[in-house]
Amino acid sequence: QVQVVESGGGLVQAGGSLRLSCATSGIIFSNYPMGWYRQAPGKQRELVARIDNSGDTTNYADSVKGRFAISRDNRNNTGYLQMHSLKPEDTAVYYCRLGILTTYWGQGTQVTVSS
Repeated sequence: QVQVVESGGGLVQAGGSLRLSCATSGIIFSNYPMGWYRQAPGKQRELVARIDNSGDTTNYADSVKGRFAISRDNRNNTGYLQMHSLKPEDTAVYYCRLGILTTYWGQGTQVTVSS
């Protein structure tokens, strides 16, 4: 059974930092590209950052470039999203997604940034 579990969200003041984790089991993690998405209330889910299978290639939404960093540890089947200089507009539920054609999603973790 495939499990994808996000953690690390919480309440933080503007300018603060958080690191999200995406722990996986039941799959060969290194076979899947990974992405972090977020969904704010009343808005569509959007791609924040993505990373290829090996971790060599990353892409970011313009809104988070220079502030967020995506990474992965294939030995420990875990992905990460390091977030710095957080803004109130970063408030959302953050989701981890594995794969492109066949996808696996976690349940999400809430990030709330207060002004």
